[in-house]
Amino acid sequence: MPAVASPETSPLPALSWGLIPATLLSSSALLLFALRGTSPAVTVAGYGMLAAALLIAWLFDRSRRTDGLFRDLVLIATGMAIVSTISVEANIGWGNFFLLGFVLAAAVAAPYLISRFVFRDRVIRFPWRGGWPWSRVQWGYVVLVLFLGWLILPFYFITSGVYLNWPAVTEWHEIARLFVGVNAVGTWDELFFILTVFVLFKRHFPVWQANLLQMVIFVSFLWELGYQAWGPLLTIPFALLQGWIFSKTRSLPYVLTVHLLFDLVVFLVIVHARNDGVIGIFLVSP
Repeated sequence: MPAVASPETSPLPALSWGLIPATLLSSSALLLFALRGTSPAVTVAGYGMLAAALLIAWLFDRSRRTDGLFRDLVLIATGMAIVSTISVEANIGWGNFFLLGFVLAAAVAAPYLISRFVFRDRVIRFPWRGGWPWSRVQWGYVVLVLFLGWLILPFYFITSGVYLNWPAVTEWHEIARLFVGVNAVGTWDELFFILTVFVLFKRHFPVWQANLLQMVIFVSFLWELGYQAWGPLLTIPFALLQGWIFSKTRSLPYVLTVHLLFDLVVFLVIVHARNDGVIGIFLVSP
């Protein structure tokens, strides 16, 4: 396979042929995730866009308009296709709990294994160590995330009613499963959307374009998960910030810490809303 230019070694143009298939691929997430199940035509159109994006990328690679884009879009499309096989609506029943975990794990593992052992590439990495020490700005942002989550999330979940997209949890084992599920999905978000999708897009496009492309897929997934109503006003900036932060810090522990702290507040708000305002630290109650 031809080598792909790295953004760190050479500037990438703001306008390129690769934007056509990449945008088509990202946009298919709106149909495969956000609008999943609304009609058979939507499903067919979603997979059609996915296939068309790969075909165009292959043709562009063949004509040398792009360099190695096809194989990277194949990796992203593989993960997306695996996720699209099931609904990711919040459901902590034991069967779905394990099924969703298996499917999401496969969606991360398959692109990684194909990249490493078929394409002989090491672009997809999971750097669990490194990124230390955190600066004062980084620590300040962690505190800010907690404060904004405490301030905004109860208002969003309760006034919009989207907390009803998550199951009622009253028993201790239901609350425990919700806690594990929220944190597991949050961890998966970073491994797939940032360390796989964003990193692969970043090989071919400037950081801001790669970030926008991954954001469309990220937010579409979160919409199906339950962040609906005016949720995109929160999830769009969150997805963009996570991509931008990783591009600056290259620290998985840091972006994961930010995400899981945010998800901790999400978990507490859901328990609070589903149990008549049982947690007294929030300003808004059902």
